[in-house]
Amino acid sequence: MRLIRFLCGPALVYAGVMHFLRPGFYRPMMPAWLPAHDELIFVSGVTEVVAGAALICPDRRVRRAGGVLGILTLIGVFPANVEMATHSDRFPNIPPAALWARLPLQAVMLAWVVAAMRPSQRSN
Repeated sequence: MRLIRFLCGPALVYAGVMHFLRPGFYRPMMPAWLPAHDELIFVSGVTEVVAGAALICPDRRVRRAGGVLGILTLIGVFPANVEMATHSDRFPNIPPAALWARLPLQAVMLAWVVAAMRPSQRSN
């Protein structure tokens, strides 16, 4: 379980940091019906970094809060994954099948976060 937590937290931190390093990659993912695209890219990046950092924390209360934030963030960014899959022409370097594969992958990511937020076998 500790290895899962160790890997999940840094993966979320990395994903969040990429929102700041490559915001242009995320803009085409934004559904037209959402307002303030740049701000939402920033906010989702911050929440991924915070959730990932909290999942690394040994304190189970912080880890649980990070897990809840991570779950809410993954649910919140799901429309962007749908947008990618349904508008594959915006992502010519990514095979359309890979874009569709991202949709069920979100369930795997959610399960990973849930596993990472659980208390370890030790009493922390």
